[in-house]
This record gives sequence, C-alpha cells and structure tokens, in this order.
Amino acid sequence: MLARHGESTLNFENRINGDPAVPVALTAKGREEALLLGQQIAHIRLDVCICTRFSRTRETAEIALAGRDVPIEVEPLLDDIDVGSLEGVALEDYRAWKRAHTRRDPFPEGESLDGAARRYAQAFRELLARSQTSVLVVTHEIPLRYAINAADGSDDLDGPAHQLPNATPYVFDEKALTRAIDGIERVA
Repeated sequence: MLARHGESTLNFENRINGDPAVPVALTAKGREEALLLGQQIAHIRLDVCICTRFSRTRETAEIALAGRDVPIEVEPLLDDIDVGSLEGVALEDYRAWKRAHTRRDPFPEGESLDGAARRYAQAFRELLARSQTSVLVVTHEIPLRYAINAADGSDDLDGPAHQLPNATPYVFDEKALTRAIDGIERVA
C-alpha cells in the first residue's frame, strides 16, 4: 500500500522541497489527513511501514500508526526529487523550469526526473523482494504518481493521474507493483 504524506507547510505555501535535511512539518490539515489515513488502514495488518528521509513522511506515518506496533523504516530511494538549487522556490518557478527542459535534464545541482524515476523503480523492486507481505509506504506525490500511471500502462509517468490527494492509501499487489516497475523503467 502506497500513500502520499499529509499536507506540509511547504505544500500550503506552494514551495518546493527536495532536500531531506530541511525540516518541513505537517500543517494542522496534514495532521488531520494522517489521522484519517490511520482510520482507513486501522483494520489492515501491517508488517512494516516505510517512509522517506523527509520529516513530513515520518510524521504522517507516526500519526497514522499511533497506538499500533508497526515498525517504521526509512528508505532513501523513495525520497522526493533532489531539485538542487531550486530548493524552496515557488511551485510555479519549478514547473516553468520543468517545461523548459526534458526529463533527462538534471535540475541545477540536482537530479533528473528520469534519474529519480529509475531510483523509484529500484525502491519498488526492493520492496517486492522483502519478506514482509503487508507494507505501508509513506512517500511523496511523484513516486506515487509514477507508480499509478506506470501500473496503468501510461507512456507518460506524469499522467493521466497527476495531482494526488494527501494521505490516501493506494493498494498495489505484487502484479500491479511489477507493472509499475516495468512501466517506469520503460519510460525512464
């Protein structure tokens, strides 16, 4: 099961964060979303929860799993895209940079979208190799979007699903996650 973190302060401010060392907390709405995620998955057995190095994914996981004995592990391969010197810029400036470049072009002092996509495929492949069978992954919109679109057979990792709600669980079985991996690797 994959989920995006709850709304963060930078989501609210329409700013970009690709550096896990920058602390970004959830908003009050984001904490409520994390609580709702916890209610939605309350009756599902979970062997482990995986989050990224970003504080907003850890905070979401901790709120959603409060009172449950589910270990939380960190997986850097699922981190948000390293946007380099675009760190903290307005979302519109980030999108303008993306429109002017290809998926192969790295962000200034950062990584490329294709590079991040290959990293996500690797993380999903490692997820399939784990011994645990019931896993919650709390990650970011982009790896979630790529997984959904690739599993659905899209040749565009950014569509048709584009903006995904915060803290909403998406269920992937082994076959769907394998399709996501294959699709991401084919496009990236």
